[in-house]
Amino acid sequence: MMGAMLTTLVAFLGACTLIAASPGPSTVLIVKQSLRSRRAGFMTVLGNETGIFVWGLAAAFGLTALVAASELAYDIMRVVGAAVLLVFGAQTLWNARKKKAGADDADDADAPVKARSSWAAYRSGLLLNLANPKAAVFAMSFLPQFVPSGAPRLPFMIGLAALWALYEVGYFGLYVWCVGRMKAVLSRAAVRRRLEQVSGGVLVLLGVRLAVEG
Repeated sequence: MMGAMLTTLVAFLGACTLIAASPGPSTVLIVKQSLRSRRAGFMTVLGNETGIFVWGLAAAFGLTALVAASELAYDIMRVVGAAVLLVFGAQTLWNARKKKAGADDADDADAPVKARSSWAAYRSGLLLNLANPKAAVFAMSFLPQFVPSGAPRLPFMIGLAALWALYEVGYFGLYVWCVGRMKAVLSRAAVRRRLEQVSGGVLVLLGVRLAVEG
């Protein structure tokens, strides 16, 4: 029994690694926020993983099946998700256009600004994940595959959802750390503006794709 559980756990973590390594809107947003500061990047990761855990809970209780079964519910979430991506992308492009050389660290001017910025980063990660209907459907199809035969389904799926979220906190935390290590290069105004332009453009394209797909 323990051997089967260990095999399942290794397979699950391997699948989590492949999922996290696949580029998507959350990855783009995490890198974008990490360009501002490590604090903003890590809070975005925490927001995103809160969304992962919420969808995992929804899958455990069978709620995501309603999204998959209802075309109207899925389309509503798809349109909302596309709007969120487009707004985030447009804001990023606008901020990159307005940014002036030497103003890169303006967001860290004082503690209250840092606190507001941190919670805004957390909310952006959470909102982006919860507005993605693909995340809901994926959680429903992904987690049940790793519930061993005979195991209590509900508590096991909740545990897997928590493990998935915690694992990705560590995985995406490495992204935040790497961006921080490259701060000497990335903090240059021209480089930072160009990276924000790229990330904003990618978010807009992902939003358009989500809006037009069936």
